[in-house]
Amino acid sequence: MIVAMQENASEEQISHVIGRLIEIGFEVHRSTGERQTVLGGVGGGDTPDIGWLEMLPGVEHVHRIGSPYKLVARRFRPEGTVVRFPNGVSIGGEEVVVMAGPCSVESRDQIFAIAQEVAITGGRFLRGGAFKPRSSPYSFQGMGEEGLKLMRAAASEFGLLVVSEVMEISQIGLMAPYIDMFQVGARNMQNFNLLRELGKVRKPILLKRGIAATIEELLLSAEYVMAGGNYNVVLCERGIRTFETYTRNTMDISAIPVVKELSHLPIVADPSHGTGRRDKVPAMARASVAAGADGLLIEVHNCPDKAVSDGAQSLYPVQLARLMEDLRSIAPAVGRVMSSIDRDLPSVPMEVAAAN
Repeated sequence: MIVAMQENASEEQISHVIGRLIEIGFEVHRSTGERQTVLGGVGGGDTPDIGWLEMLPGVEHVHRIGSPYKLVARRFRPEGTVVRFPNGVSIGGEEVVVMAGPCSVESRDQIFAIAQEVAITGGRFLRGGAFKPRSSPYSFQGMGEEGLKLMRAAASEFGLLVVSEVMEISQIGLMAPYIDMFQVGARNMQNFNLLRELGKVRKPILLKRGIAATIEELLLSAEYVMAGGNYNVVLCERGIRTFETYTRNTMDISAIPVVKELSHLPIVADPSHGTGRRDKVPAMARASVAAGADGLLIEVHNCPDKAVSDGAQSLYPVQLARLMEDLRSIAPAVGRVMSSIDRDLPSVPMEVAAAN
């Protein structure tokens, strides 16, 4: 149930409505926008008569919610959610935010070199894996806490934020001092115990769509986090598994405007996992921004041919620079902006240009 308060509703009236909702069995989540306060009631069982709620002082109107997700629904926060970070960066606002970096942190030299490239091309986040969920138990599993320390140091050196994947509950406390946003990977999208615990933290969550998940299942997973009290959730479309084998996954660009219609949460796109092919990443990144994505999650490596994981889908730094230049032309056409660049772009090596 959604209770929209009048613009001039007093704090006393809002508190009274919250109290009445709690009395009849609802768990109440409050969303205060610039002009209006909206109360989301979750649970409550069967409440056939809502007329008396609309008669309470300060109430503008009451809506029943038919969808299984309540807090994630667009009605709960019609103006949309903007996830803000202490350094002034925000996701869901006017700027299209780029998060770039390697699949895995491999060494100090590697992560510092990549962080510098991400920063000078206008990226806002350094992304990278310290704990890696791999299909084979014999594949590189990440550097663990040492990788987190290196990533934090590199990001701080170049003025970037850090996003990295958390795989299990026990890692939350370990990772918290080093990262600015927890990433929940596709394999863990329906790890509900992990989602519940992340609902208790006060750092933003980047929630990736599962490899065979519907949009409704993605939104319900976000509901788990928000029901725990953490409203700073960013969704991520990273491609789904279909019968097509040419690309690693099928990048579902249509999910971006669909999520925008159904939910108030920001959504970013991951064309690296969405295609699994370096030569297809720029096209899908451009398409994602045109479709309304609030940001991009892109894998980039200073030497992708020698990367310990996902080298085939990682851009060369110069390719990231050229992509950012393209996005600065596309973003204004859809009412968005990209961050500025700090130096002249390097020339593109012939072998890299040929790959494009």
